[in-house]
Amino acid sequence: MHRRQTGVTRWMCLLVVMATCVLSLTDGFAQAAKGTSAADQSASIQRAVGLAEKGRCQEALPILKRGVARVTDAKLKYRAAILSAQCAMSLGKVDSALESLAVVNREFPSDPQALYMTAHLCSQLADGAARQLAQTAPTSYQAQELDAEAFEAHGNWDKASATYRKILEQYPKLPGIHYRLGRIILSQPATATTVEDAKKEFEAELQIDPSSASAEFMLGDLARQHQQWDDAVVHYTRAAERDAGFVEAYLGLGMSLNAAARYPDAVRPLLTYTKSQPDDPAGHYQLALAYARTGRKEDAARELEIQRQLDQRVNKDSKR
Repeated sequence: MHRRQTGVTRWMCLLVVMATCVLSLTDGFAQAAKGTSAADQSASIQRAVGLAEKGRCQEALPILKRGVARVTDAKLKYRAAILSAQCAMSLGKVDSALESLAVVNREFPSDPQALYMTAHLCSQLADGAARQLAQTAPTSYQAQELDAEAFEAHGNWDKASATYRKILEQYPKLPGIHYRLGRIILSQPATATTVEDAKKEFEAELQIDPSSASAEFMLGDLARQHQQWDDAVVHYTRAAERDAGFVEAYLGLGMSLNAAARYPDAVRPLLTYTKSQPDDPAGHYQLALAYARTGRKEDAARELEIQRQLDQRVNKDSKR
């Protein structure tokens, strides 16, 4: 499954959004308690930490929120920020929780507890938003799309397809729905018409949204799998042009160009891919092939060695 597919869950998307929000709140939070001495601030935070540890969040949270950004002791700052976030979440104060997590994310990057709490909070927000949407606008296409995504997540392809097609009956020009249907077709056991049915959906998506890099990518994949190299090159090229960050399109393009014996043309997209995804042995192998067929023996040997080392690492990790 490629990176741009919608297999990423809603709460993960919200996690990315909220992480951005968290960091954007930091500057204002850092100025919350000017005018208090460092010693007094530290003592105040210590007392608030004690209150929070006893579950007295109503009393502790205002103190923690005002002062934690000015604490200089790293252990106290960490404990205060974590407790502040926990208290805020328990009291349903989303903004305060995000502000507290901002301190932890800034001061203690990649801290497991902060990441866990951020994920947990965003999951709560996603669930709450979904419930509110179902209550306030149950017939909206957004509510129906959430239902269809839930069916997809559980592998209930028939219900997911039926829900998406119901959306199209009401909103025939809505972007993304034909793409989803194409993905569902390819997710089910193959039939004699699977490829053509999926292609029709991806092509229908492009009629609605000509900028859809994902639909172009899938058409490229289908063409490559059936050794239709020229078609694959066209679709992968369009996918890369429409989304320069869509790195898998560069790999597909390079592979298709190699397969079509267009080795000099394959070098550039494969270089782009290997620079973006240096730990993928497939990219280095394809680049080595392109180098070898264009007479660049030293470059080919280097890429093959990188591929060999990466394969060894993968094999070693799989045995642990």
